[in-house]
Amino acid sequence: MDLTIENVLLIGSLLLLVSVVIGKTSYKFGVPTLLLFLVIGMLAGSDGIGGIHFNNPEIAQFIGIVSLSFILFAGGLETDWTTVKPILREGLVLSTIGVLLTALTLGVFVWFVTDFTIYESMLLGSIVSSTDAAAVFSILRSKSLALKVNLRPTLELESGSNDPMAYVLTIAFLTLVINQDQSIVSIIPLFFQQMILGGIAGFVFGKLSKVMINNIKLDFEGLYFVLVIALMFITFSATDFVGGNGFLAIYICAVYLGNQEFIHKKTIFKMYDGLAWLMQIVLFLTLGLLVYPSQVFPYMGIGLLISLFLIIVARPISVFLSLMFFKMRLRRRFYISWVGLRGAVPIVFATYPLLAGIDKANTIFNIVFFISVTSVLIQGTTLSIVAKWLNVVLPEKAKRITEVDKLILDLPKSSLKEFVISPDSYAVNKRIVNLNFPKSAFIIMIKRREEYLRPGGSTEIEPKDILMVLADHPEDFVKVNDCLYTQRDATKS
Repeated sequence: MDLTIENVLLIGSLLLLVSVVIGKTSYKFGVPTLLLFLVIGMLAGSDGIGGIHFNNPEIAQFIGIVSLSFILFAGGLETDWTTVKPILREGLVLSTIGVLLTALTLGVFVWFVTDFTIYESMLLGSIVSSTDAAAVFSILRSKSLALKVNLRPTLELESGSNDPMAYVLTIAFLTLVINQDQSIVSIIPLFFQQMILGGIAGFVFGKLSKVMINNIKLDFEGLYFVLVIALMFITFSATDFVGGNGFLAIYICAVYLGNQEFIHKKTIFKMYDGLAWLMQIVLFLTLGLLVYPSQVFPYMGIGLLISLFLIIVARPISVFLSLMFFKMRLRRRFYISWVGLRGAVPIVFATYPLLAGIDKANTIFNIVFFISVTSVLIQGTTLSIVAKWLNVVLPEKAKRITEVDKLILDLPKSSLKEFVISPDSYAVNKRIVNLNFPKSAFIIMIKRREEYLRPGGSTEIEPKDILMVLADHPEDFVKVNDCLYTQRDATKS
C-alpha cells in the first residue's frame, strides 16, 4: 500500500491510536514504550502485515528534525535551573567531550572490525555518539526513578544538550567522506562556528521570546502556544541560516524561557508536554515505516558486536575519562555509563548519508537502526534494576515533588481535603489503582512521615499516610471516604 493524500490521515490516526493504546500497558511487561512505537511502524511497513510502502529518507529526515525540535524544546522548558546549576559542568562535559570520545572510540573499533574507511567508521561512531533525549526523558519519567545526588538532572541535561555535538560530528565526518582530499583539521572551524553561534543565538532568542510573549497582546489564550511554536522554529531556522547549530539554539532558548516568568506559562508547559509525546510517537512510527527488517537482518551479527562494544566499552570509557576531574562516586559513574540510551536521533542522523548518496549509506543506516533498537531494549528495560543494584536509587518514601510537577499540576478542581489512613483502613497495603477511586477525585500528594510522595497507580498506601485529595464537588469526598475506609460499592457512585 502506498501512502497518498487520501489515506495518510486515516492510516496515521490508526497507527497513533494503536500506539497509544498498546503503549499504555507496555510497562506492565517491562517493554519501553518508544520501542513499541518503532515496532508498530515496522509491522505497518512494507515488510510487515500493513504493507505500507514508505521509502523516502528526505521526508523522514524532515519529520525527524521537526519532532526533535519539539522534544528538545519541551525538555528544555522542563529543565529547572536551580536543579541543573550544581551539575552544570559535569553535564556540559559529558555532552561535548563525552560525545567526542564515544565517537572516536567506537569509530576506531568499527574501522578494525569492518571494511569501512577510517572516515566512514568515524561517521558511524558520530551518528550514534549521543544519548537520545526522547528515550532518556520518556523512560526516566515514566519509570519515576528517584535517583541520588543530582544523578537524574545530570542524565537529563546530558541527553538534552548532546545532540548538537553529535550533529556537528556527523556533518563534519560526512563532509570528509564525500571530500576525501580534505584534512580533518578543516572541520575544526565548522565545529566552533556551529557551537558558538548556536549558543549565542539560543540565549538571544530566549530573551527575545520572553519579551515578545509578555508584550504581544493576543485575544485567545491558545494563540500564545502557537506564538511559542513560531518562535521555536524561527530560533532553529535563523540559527541554521547563519551557520550555527539550530538544535543547540532551541534547547538553550527553552531552558532560558522555562526558568523565566511569562504569560500562560502553565498552559504552554502542559501543551508542550503532550505535543512532545505526540512527536515522539510520530518520529518512531515514521522511522519504523522507513526501515526494512529484511535489510536489517543481514547486519545483525556485526550490529550486535558494535552495539555491545558501544554499551560495555565505548560509553563507559567516554564517561570515566570525561568525569575524571570531578568528585563523583564510582557507582554513580557506572550508572551514567549505563544510561547511554540510543533512540530515534541516531536513526534520523543516519538519513544524512542516505541523502548524500555515499557508498555505504544503506549499511550505516541498517547498523545504526539495529544499535538503537538493542540499546533501548537492553538498557531501557534495565534502568530500574541497575539503579537498585548500584544503590543509586532513593527509596519510594524519599521521592519529592519537583517544581515542574508543581507547575504542571494546576488542575481545575474546586476543593482539597486531607485523609489520614488509620491502620485498620481498607486502603492499607493496597495500590491506588485498586481502590476504585471516583473519577471526579484523585490523590495529588501523599505525606508519609516527613516526606512528600508523588503518587502513581502502583503506589501502595501505608498506615498513617496523609492523602491530599482534589475533587470537583464536596460530596465527592463521601465516595472517597468509602474507597479508603469502608469500600462500599464505590464503583456504582
